[in-house]
Amino acid sequence: MSDSSLRHRKGEITLTVRGPDGQPLADQVVTVAQERHAFAFGNIGFDFVDLVGGPGPEETTGVESFGGDSRLDLDRLGELWLDVFNTATLPFYWGRYEPRRGAPDTERLTATARWLAERGVTVKGHPLVWHTVQPSWLLGEDLDEVERLLRARVRDLAGGFAGLIDTWDAINEAVIMPVFANGDNAITPLARARGRIHLVRLAFEEARAANPAATLVLNDFDLSSAYECLIEGVLEAGVRVDAIGLQTHMHQGYRGEEYMRQMLDRFARYGLPLHLTETTLVSGHLMPPEIEDLNDYQIPHWPSTPEGEARQAEEVERHYRSLLAHPAVQSINYWGLTDRGAWLGAPAGLVRTDGSPKPAYDALKALVKGEWWLSPTDLRTGSDGTVTVTGFLGDYTVTAADRAACFTIDAPDTTATVDLS
Repeated sequence: MSDSSLRHRKGEITLTVRGPDGQPLADQVVTVAQERHAFAFGNIGFDFVDLVGGPGPEETTGVESFGGDSRLDLDRLGELWLDVFNTATLPFYWGRYEPRRGAPDTERLTATARWLAERGVTVKGHPLVWHTVQPSWLLGEDLDEVERLLRARVRDLAGGFAGLIDTWDAINEAVIMPVFANGDNAITPLARARGRIHLVRLAFEEARAANPAATLVLNDFDLSSAYECLIEGVLEAGVRVDAIGLQTHMHQGYRGEEYMRQMLDRFARYGLPLHLTETTLVSGHLMPPEIEDLNDYQIPHWPSTPEGEARQAEEVERHYRSLLAHPAVQSINYWGLTDRGAWLGAPAGLVRTDGSPKPAYDALKALVKGEWWLSPTDLRTGSDGTVTVTGFLGDYTVTAADRAACFTIDAPDTTATVDLS
């Protein structure tokens, strides 16, 4: 894929650099370096919750923990994660976040979000409303009470974490919410009785009221026309959606650039940013193609293999290049740094359970912090103190004589003046 396909991801700025005396630095060498991508290169931060926040509350839902791997301490996990990613998704599944009524896991999630934010990471919460991983204490309540409690949860999360977490998957997998129970839960009956659009409106409007600055995502794995119908119904109902979330768990193999382009075009026609919220590619054998529901494929051991790792590395690179080439895509979130605790036990991580990076990790890092990144580069200003910088949209620094200033490339062609201090 040619570099021209990423032209919309780059910009050029003519920078006037001034010294401490306010005069332009004429004919001097300055060092320019990128500090952060504007594009959201994300991954889940589930492993950090135990490592930063400590042991969590007793699980009562029968689902596996999302805690960290004892073989990866915080320093090593943080180094691997922060070397590539700038956006972290943290888990707020109701049944895990509040396994006992009135005792939410606020302290650990707050500590984890702050730890990430202090390192320049944008933090996202997942999800506000979902019919899966629900608390057992919600069962038996009448529908009015379930809705009241759900509204309160949405307000408490969106408002309580405002300023720290300002992006949320507002509602997850609403397409099947009224018809797919996935075990006893109180949300499916609510969706069945009051409808998908009612639940979507509830999620977005309660969250928006609690945090008007929030970015709220409608998220689903169903990329068929059923999701398009839901989106159209939601928009026609006047619900303000900030981004469309698209899940691409590819346990049955990479779907290919042509499929992805056509799918992205279909959802881009709504004029909203596209977030690839849940992306995986496996580094072992592929799930059989006849499996319709990925949850039906349960095996005791699904190893990563050398052949699978080579395939995963190639496909990760192709996938990310393809996604960045599409101008509607604003965010890509890989679903898991390591194989430990990966969904369905698949070898879908970019790092093995022993902490060693797979080829896919190296391939992605070579893009995000190599080919698509401006490492410290020496440039010489002109006689008027200006220097032209071309790079991927994002935040930069310019340095001369141990003095530095920050600037941002956020447009194809712009100008700015910075003062070194």
